[in-house]
Amino acid sequence: MHLKTDDLARLEIVFESGLVPPPYSHIFKLKISFGKLFLDTTLDLVYTDREEISEEEILDEGFTLDDDFHFQGEIPKVWEKPLKELYARSKWSNNKLDDEGGVSILAKDRHGQISRTIPLNQQDWQYFAQDYIQAIYEISKKEAPLTIQYIIRENNREDFISLTVKFSIRKIEVKVNGKEKEADWDETKQLLSYVFLPDYDYDRAKEKTPQHQGHFIDCGDGYWHEIGKGVINIDNSFDAVSKMKEGFENLALN
Repeated sequence: MHLKTDDLARLEIVFESGLVPPPYSHIFKLKISFGKLFLDTTLDLVYTDREEISEEEILDEGFTLDDDFHFQGEIPKVWEKPLKELYARSKWSNNKLDDEGGVSILAKDRHGQISRTIPLNQQDWQYFAQDYIQAIYEISKKEAPLTIQYIIRENNREDFISLTVKFSIRKIEVKVNGKEKEADWDETKQLLSYVFLPDYDYDRAKEKTPQHQGHFIDCGDGYWHEIGKGVINIDNSFDAVSKMKEGFENLALN
């Protein structure tokens, strides 16, 4: 059952990772209530089945022995519109999740009606939940906003581009050669998706800012990678590196 979007009082987004093995397997529950000034939010993130592997295996994969996370607080109201728009355009199934896992939704309206359903547009809900959790991490100070730097140095031109992604307020701050530019959230998020698709060869990365000709990117960890040398497409059917290069060129020129 699809409740009227304008009547929504609360949404719960529950994710199960399904057949993903530990230490990656996890579940999370987001409880979001629509207040007048904020979205009252609770997040419970729990990693599962870790008793099946050793502590050494957990640490070797880059995790800690206590990665579960709980948050209760207020998220800016700027998140309400995209969440309700996602709910309004979603189609639903009454089937249960299979072994692959995924997202299920509980919705409650101001009249007390409750709907428990599975969205057919699973990827949209998973992406939204990931972004919303990133907003929680920023607000709780668990993580700082992501900053990506990009240098274009060719044909007697030099452009230095900086993107600071503030999930907490759904804003991406763009600076080109120190000057701020307006950036559309969804369009720039698309560019960011290209940034994190390729494989980065850290054996060829440099900590010092490069001074020679070329295109270079620092993905936020202080290491500079040269486009075309150490930034490699994983999927041969999709040229993410060229898409990324084109996106930063457009930011510099427009």
